[in-house]
Amino acid sequence: MKLTSPVPKKRARIEIIPLIDIMFFLLASFMMVSLSQVHMKGIRVNLPAIVPPTAQPTATPDPRDHLSLFIDADGVVHFDKEVVTDGDVMPRLLALYKGNAKVKVFLSADREALHGEVMKLLDRVRSAGIEKVAYEIKIKHGAPGAPGTPNAAGAPGGAPPPPPPPAPTP
Repeated sequence: MKLTSPVPKKRARIEIIPLIDIMFFLLASFMMVSLSQVHMKGIRVNLPAIVPPTAQPTATPDPRDHLSLFIDADGVVHFDKEVVTDGDVMPRLLALYKGNAKVKVFLSADREALHGEVMKLLDRVRSAGIEKVAYEIKIKHGAPGAPGTPNAAGAPGGAPPPPPPPAPTP
């Protein structure tokens, strides 16, 4: 004999709407956690502040407020166009920093100077305590190939030489 249950039989169903809600919640949670873990890394830059014209100092700047360092092709260091031996560079930088802690250094090098020599001088400037360093990049006037200077053919630097005059026809 076959007996039937008084409880109606229901088929199992998978509800997808709660599953979608859970997935969106997990996605939003992971996005928020990953964004909070990003650390911004960069270089601290001191930007100049706007000073009203009435508050600007009228005194002339100190001539020792800045220094120009130059390295020639042989690796010789020049302090404001004065040749300095390798052993005297560090003592002069320390004395300069001791005299004015806010001194600015302009560093430039000859085109043929070695990169390692420039970096060695920059390390010396930094180890002396000088923090304000700028790099001077300029083209010497009168140098071959410089704009506005004639090259071997008489044309301005960077321009091709003029074509030869046409041969006379007989």
